[in-house]
Amino acid sequence: MEGECRAPQARSSGLPAGGGGGESPGGDAPLPGSSGSSALLQAEVLDLDEDEDDLEVFSKDASLMDMNSFSPVMPTSPLSMINQVKFEDEPDLKDLFITVDEPESHVTTIETFITYRIITKTSRGEFDSSEFEVRRRYQDFLWLKERLEEAHPTLIIPPLPEKFIVKGMVERFNDDFIETRRKALHKFLNRIADHPTLTFNEDFKVFLTAQAWELSSHKKQGPGLLSRMGQAVRAVALSMRGVKSRPEEFMEMNNFIEIFSQKINLIDKISQRIYKEEREYFDEMKEYGPIHILWSASEEDLADTLKGVASCIDRCCKATEKRMSGLSEALLPVVHEYVLYSEMLMGVMKRRDQIQAELDSKVEALTSKKADTDLLTEEIGKLEDKVECANNALKADWERWKQNMQNDIKSAFTDMAEENIHSYEQCLATWESFLTSQTDLHLEEASEDKS
Repeated sequence: MEGECRAPQARSSGLPAGGGGGESPGGDAPLPGSSGSSALLQAEVLDLDEDEDDLEVFSKDASLMDMNSFSPVMPTSPLSMINQVKFEDEPDLKDLFITVDEPESHVTTIETFITYRIITKTSRGEFDSSEFEVRRRYQDFLWLKERLEEAHPTLIIPPLPEKFIVKGMVERFNDDFIETRRKALHKFLNRIADHPTLTFNEDFKVFLTAQAWELSSHKKQGPGLLSRMGQAVRAVALSMRGVKSRPEEFMEMNNFIEIFSQKINLIDKISQRIYKEEREYFDEMKEYGPIHILWSASEEDLADTLKGVASCIDRCCKATEKRMSGLSEALLPVVHEYVLYSEMLMGVMKRRDQIQAELDSKVEALTSKKADTDLLTEEIGKLEDKVECANNALKADWERWKQNMQNDIKSAFTDMAEENIHSYEQCLATWESFLTSQTDLHLEEASEDKS
């Protein structure tokens, strides 16, 4: 049952080697069958109008949900909850492989939108087949994220790419934008697949396997508009009420999130700015070399030197372009993903506090005897279990997330350093070779003058 506080299910054996195209949580390596060349990320982004439905915005405010959905069946004692939520230290053999590729544009009389092909390969017994192929649009991904948050309010759900448009972009859906989004959606699904609890979520399974009409029917089974509005109002009220005393470990967690958010946002902004400036430098360099070639035509005595300079500039341009491509594919996406993660973490802490605030309000009512004491006592017992379960889930997922984050950040900066060294060594060797050739030419000319 979704939302139940329990240990993750054991996974079945994985597919044979080569059976699928999943990726590890720590990177965004291209998969077999992925379409298109890697798109270069741009530096500045602008929000689209709110009424544009096909480029949905990544909301900075966490979705409000039914807090009661967390504990459909709970033991009566909080002590029975301790250590029930556990995550594996070592991942089992991978048995779910997901690829997002082949974006396709759809034009109707009322809207234009993009769908993506999702291929799933698995050896799990709960799936009716070993391979599925469906098409999904961004709205479907957004629905999945919201359902995961409802079922697991204090687990750290991977972020979706936000709604944005590149400044200066002429077309509404250019290739760079679509490819950037495809990669982010691919990572989103694979992070869920690699999560020890989210991977077994029933809505996730439906998302991967159901045809379009089946998914549409499944979505209608959720709470109605009035129910969702009531849940939102109650969540807002609990949020405004706040918690009387947040446990120390969650105070420390919240402090970490605030500092992490500040630093990762700053790194993201500076990295984007550096990339933009280097892109402008690269464009200037491409025009710089040919000028020397044109000049050499009118300077016979300097022709060899000018042509040598032009050749060096051309080689350095190619090395710079490769280095920038590595920056846009390896570092920038990772940093920006964790900017979005920082927003998700704030939402998780907010939902945890809402669960505790609900318990605090019942305890306060019981103390002041504003309602039936027997009924309140029963509700408090259930809420204590709910809080305990929520806390255990968050603590276990927090350690898992921190380990993944540290591995991802270290890998991204290490790859950047290696790419920089390789690029600069190429440029250094190019200019050293030019100097050597000029020295040899000077000695040759001096020898001819003496003779």
